[in-house]
Amino acid sequence: MELQTKLAILADAAKYDASCSSSGSAKRNAVGGGMGSTEGAGICHSYTPDGRCISLLKILLTNFCVYDCKYCINRVSSNIPRARFSVAEVVNLTLDFYRRNCIEGLFLSSGIIRSPTYTMEQLVGVARSLRLDHGFKGYIHLKTIPDADAELLAQAGLYADRLSINIELPTVQGLAQLAPEKDSATIHRAMGQLHDHIATSKAERKDAASRAIVSMPQSRRTRPTAPKAFAPGGQSTQMIVGADGADDGDIIVTSSRLYTGFGLRRVYYSAFSPIPDATADLPLIAPPLVREHRLYQADWLMRFYGFEAHEIVPPGAQGRRMLSLEHDPKLAWALAHREQFPVNLNTAPREMLLRVPGLGVASVDKLLAVRRWRQLRSADIERLRVPQSKVLPFVECQGWSPGRSLDDPQLAARLVQPMAPAPVQASLF
Repeated sequence: MELQTKLAILADAAKYDASCSSSGSAKRNAVGGGMGSTEGAGICHSYTPDGRCISLLKILLTNFCVYDCKYCINRVSSNIPRARFSVAEVVNLTLDFYRRNCIEGLFLSSGIIRSPTYTMEQLVGVARSLRLDHGFKGYIHLKTIPDADAELLAQAGLYADRLSINIELPTVQGLAQLAPEKDSATIHRAMGQLHDHIATSKAERKDAASRAIVSMPQSRRTRPTAPKAFAPGGQSTQMIVGADGADDGDIIVTSSRLYTGFGLRRVYYSAFSPIPDATADLPLIAPPLVREHRLYQADWLMRFYGFEAHEIVPPGAQGRRMLSLEHDPKLAWALAHREQFPVNLNTAPREMLLRVPGLGVASVDKLLAVRRWRQLRSADIERLRVPQSKVLPFVECQGWSPGRSLDDPQLAARLVQPMAPAPVQASLF
């Protein structure tokens, strides 16, 4: 099979994996030799359907898999064209795309060939060859396999900037139903191993920095080599939304546990896409893409705005905990807790300002900085360039009070924003 045909098949097969962010990697460049950097200047970008910007060669090593997960297009029973790269082909493709300034790094995943350990050996082999044989200093993200030998997981972190293990589905029951060959306990154990390696590496590097020898530039005293960073971009995961019966509450609670239990850098959400020849266990239509978008917004509230998982998704009809599709999660929370508003911009603590719809972290920090010197006025809200129609009903300051607008039964209807047209995935070819 020609290389271009393989690339077309395996790049298309990789589009279902959303966890390809390149944030958090260690800064490297080619000043001291090698090729590439992680700074990404002059890089071409592609965009995923929900707006994420990527500039990575995103491919599978192979789209063949010995597993038969019901939601996966690459499952062993799927009737699709198959292809497989060799380790050398992936290495050469990465270097070629980088030299042509098309990418800033590599995102590599794979179906399971022969066994999890054998497949992980191939993935680690690609990263090792790029780093050691070619001096590649760009970004590398490896999708690791939880069933693989623990030593291979430890090796992967020495060459990759970020590692990720897909939790697949938000509940143990959903995984048992749709992917019976995978085990939640095994996935969590592998996540724990990566978490321990990352924590140990950080502690060793911090200790080495505290004991570093301070000397003049011309000193002949030797300096100890700093311990090598283990996956400096941390670990992430992805879960499929809408393939099983899990509601948004299940998803948010699971994400919260992953953040607190394993120190994950990101949890990615991927709306289920109907696949050919699907079983009756799967839905016939995809969930609305806005549901995926709302989950990302809710995730942001947990990570940066001080919200707890149980606050974001209250029980709804028939006990189903679903995020509002009409309003973003913070606005929906504010509408449901109007008794806590209006918030006084001049006296409220930072934690409460962060709960005002339309105010982000940067905006709140600016308000706090200004009010150290003078009283905030309504004109200051305009200068922030925030959506005033969303902010003003929930705040008060010198020269502004929302009056009885919070009691208006039509307030929620007035704050519904029309959805933008769905963006289109850019093509690599």
